[in-house]
Amino acid sequence: MLPEPTNEPERRNPEEDSGGDNQMRVAGMIVGIALIFLGFLDIFLSISGGFEIDVIPFMIYFAGIAVWANAVIENTTFRYSIIGGALLLAAVFYHFGEVLFWHKQVVFWGTVIVVMYFMFNEPKKPK
Repeated sequence: MLPEPTNEPERRNPEEDSGGDNQMRVAGMIVGIALIFLGFLDIFLSISGGFEIDVIPFMIYFAGIAVWANAVIENTTFRYSIIGGALLLAAVFYHFGEVLFWHKQVVFWGTVIVVMYFMFNEPKKPK
């Protein structure tokens, strides 16, 4: 007797994976979050301390976003859009060569909004 067809997507069996892909994803998540945190910390301290910074913290921040997106986002179109946008913004800041106060504010409040979204949005549980 054949099993009844369901509308659920086929789930991957963890025993079938070699484990190397999952370990690289976790390493990418860790490195990406660490780079985002280091870049964000420099930006936040320059806002609260009132001192000027150069473009290096922004490049670290956007490189972290690119590494994190490569490890976490499964939809390839969305993944490469985020990676391309992050690298484009890093290149623009590098070319511009100057960080204005509103640049720091946009990155700060954008990060706060994204963190709050993930903090208060519960993932849907599979049935």
